[in-house]
Amino acid sequence: MYAKYIKRILDFIISLISLIILSPVLLVISILVRIKLGSPIIFKQERPGKNEKIFILYKFRTMTNAKDEKGQLLSDAERLTKFGQFLRKTSLDELPELVNILKGNMAIVGPRPLLVEYLPLYNEEQKHRHDVRPGLTGLAQVNGRNAISWEEKFEQDVKYTKNITLKNDLKICIKTIKKVIKKEGISQDNNATMEKFKGNQEKVR
Repeated sequence: MYAKYIKRILDFIISLISLIILSPVLLVISILVRIKLGSPIIFKQERPGKNEKIFILYKFRTMTNAKDEKGQLLSDAERLTKFGQFLRKTSLDELPELVNILKGNMAIVGPRPLLVEYLPLYNEEQKHRHDVRPGLTGLAQVNGRNAISWEEKFEQDVKYTKNITLKNDLKICIKTIKKVIKKEGISQDNNATMEKFKGNQEKVR
């Protein structure tokens, strides 16, 4: 009942109210991004949603377009500015995703929407992370975020899809707030954020 009907209604109401209340914050961040990082202010990227349906994800821009002498973009670490790091550490860069939630592309709680290029790399069990709408936060985010392995992340994602309740969603939201305040699990060791997923490693017996 909750997962099928109530969750989406709550997502719509909460995202709408949040956008109205946070509109001054969104405006200030937009101005700062324009001044410090340039245009465009909003980073847009295709991501797979529920049932692998592609949608456009919105986030505040956190990187420059700095390139090397060959015209190639520099690494994420080199393009990620201090201001961009601040936005990521505080998760303020994620605020435009409230629009995605309002539109129905995303939910407040669910597996994080990842890159389209990862779709062919999932095994059959991992594909179940797309049985539900992706979320602004999720079980994997409160259990390690970018500090755990991809396999562990996907295990948490699939676990969530099998037990969606109001109680669990509230627990995840509360834990998310604590994680953001403590700034835990923002990046993986030796990476600006998280190393790209390259597929599942076969276990050698």
